[in-house]
Amino acid sequence: MHKTFLIAAATILVAAAISAQVQPPPAPWRGAGPTPCVGSDGGVFKCPPAPRTIAIRAGRLFDSTSGQMLTRRVVVVTGERITDVGAEGAVKIPAGAQVIDFSQATVLPGLIDAHTHMFNTRGPKGTTEKSMLIAVQNAQNDLRAGFTSARDMSSHGNGYADVEMRNAINEGRIDGPRYQVSTLGIVWGAKPRAPGEVENPLASTVVRSVDEARAAVREQIGHGADWIKLFPTGAYSFDAAGKPNFVLMYPMPVLQALIDETHRLGKKAACHVLGGEGKRNAIVAGCDTIEHAYDLNQEEANMMVAKKLFYDPTLQRYIEPYMDDNDAKNTGGKYRMVPIFEKAVQMAAKTPGMKIMVGSGADGSTYPHGAQALDFEMLVKHGGLTAARAIQGGTIVNAEVMGWLDRAGSIDKGKYADLVAVSGDPLADITELQRVRFVMKGGRIIRNDPPEAVATRATQ
Repeated sequence: MHKTFLIAAATILVAAAISAQVQPPPAPWRGAGPTPCVGSDGGVFKCPPAPRTIAIRAGRLFDSTSGQMLTRRVVVVTGERITDVGAEGAVKIPAGAQVIDFSQATVLPGLIDAHTHMFNTRGPKGTTEKSMLIAVQNAQNDLRAGFTSARDMSSHGNGYADVEMRNAINEGRIDGPRYQVSTLGIVWGAKPRAPGEVENPLASTVVRSVDEARAAVREQIGHGADWIKLFPTGAYSFDAAGKPNFVLMYPMPVLQALIDETHRLGKKAACHVLGGEGKRNAIVAGCDTIEHAYDLNQEEANMMVAKKLFYDPTLQRYIEPYMDDNDAKNTGGKYRMVPIFEKAVQMAAKTPGMKIMVGSGADGSTYPHGAQALDFEMLVKHGGLTAARAIQGGTIVNAEVMGWLDRAGSIDKGKYADLVAVSGDPLADITELQRVRFVMKGGRIIRNDPPEAVATRATQ
């Protein structure tokens, strides 16, 4: 049976939800209670509350466009959008508005994690039901930590379930970040397909030629992918002299076809490139975001700037102790990847015009969901970024690469009212972002901890 048919059969229920929108309320309503809203499945659910006006007084407000911390600002929110923002005295608070006083705190744009995995890796005994429940919990933890938007970088063996999650959040069925998703991902099949071999339709799509590569891109975008996740390099090892070597995956014509087809269909590609020839090929081929890149060099960084590509190091994830544990085991303690990676990020930070993103790689493995603000700290303390630039990476830079500058990434009139607040000044102490006390997404308050609750938690 053809693999394309298998995938389509396995995801028939997903396809119907790709373009789903919440339906208007039924009229006249003949059931119980107030008139409800109608979901994409035809089932009814309680409508969101009517839009209201909220005014937020900010003692400090981070302007992600300039990287400056402004003082004594007011933000007015009506419904899901920011309707006014400016200095105290210049912004009129509408009569009847709810006023939230953060005059002793810092207000920032909602944070954006550009490399999440809402689904944990699905093992051989994993079920769809269990995977979905875990994904809901992960998404809710991310939102409560202040990440109001996210780019999800493959569903880890859960097929197109990330499309369902994205749509359910957009419909208001469950809480979570405003997602862009990349579905299955596409990997290289180094060995020919065995006669009668049937590949797992929920796992990454395996391609072995240019034609298969283009077809896989079309199929995933047809099923709702916002991004195409590619894997130009595999594992690394060190040679006897301590030089890292990386496994090359796609041949260059296949990689170029994958990226070209993605762009032809109006989407973007993200490339998992640990290093070596596959990393360079991804840059030459114009992959929109270069993920990880342990051994990025100056020539490649300059090429990325010239091609207007973005760099997403996911630094925290790959300088954790398990990296040293693996290297110690494989090299007898002679060689380490962590200092090579840190040096690469520090070099990128000094490269004029380089746009560095904030992405965590959180997937329920080494990095728990809800802890992604650690990446801001690592980029400052180990990556050579200023606190302001790190915060810009997790707000306006990520919004730019996602094509969402018109709706997210900064606190501006007309954008979604995605806001977070912390007690202190994150420009003075970047770890403040790990103690988010207030989260608003689309004008709806998700979290609002009193200051004393934050202080109590911090001392426990």
